Amino acid sequence: MFGLRKRKDEFFEMFDQASQNVHEGAKVMLDLMEHYEDVPGKVQRLKELEHAGDDMTHHILERLAKTFITPLDREDIHLVATRLDDVLDGMDTATNRMVLFGVGNVTDDAKGLGHILVKTTGLLTQAFGQLHDVKHPDGIVSLCVQIHTRENEGDRLVHLAMANLFENEDDAKEIIKWKDIYEILERSIDRCEDVADVLHTIVVKNA
Repeated sequence: MFGLRKRKDEFFEMFDQASQNVHEGAKVMLDLMEHYEDVPGKVQRLKELEHAGDDMTHHILERLAKTFITPLDREDIHLVATRLDDVLDGMDTATNRMVLFGVGNVTDDAKGLGHILVKTTGLLTQAFGQLHDVKHPDGIVSLCVQIHTRENEGDRLVHLAMANLFENEDDAKEIIKWKDIYEILERSIDRCEDVADVLHTIVVKNA
């Protein structure tokens, strides 16, 4: 019984650490967008967090492979770990695109998407903080609903961003650059919603 409890706590602690790392990545990315200076240093900091996230994901999947009895369904653990990793990978890719494309100024729409990612990843950290108490799911369910709301906001903002881009930008290269970056940021927000969907499934299964 003690061994099962220890394994349960271990997985929840790993999820908590991974979600905190993703949230920190979102804050670094937003800082880069809002204060577009020391760009190489901030991009490197996000890259370090992305590498740390890769290590955390590997550790979770390694423990999953070695653990016979898991506190949650194996497929749920795997999906949470990989989708969290996808969120941070997307943010890292977006900032790398900014450098690759030689972005001079970050658009207000991109900053808006950055704010949504900070809010959404913050909600995920709160949800993972409550995951140990799946018998009382109301808090997690409420947070998942809020994440869905943020994802809908992200969809609306991306649509507006694309409309602004094609309506107000005459340089075809700028259109291509920002269309790519917006779509990457949108996918990161979508992956947050994927994590929330799995969390909701987990609490429904275990309530």
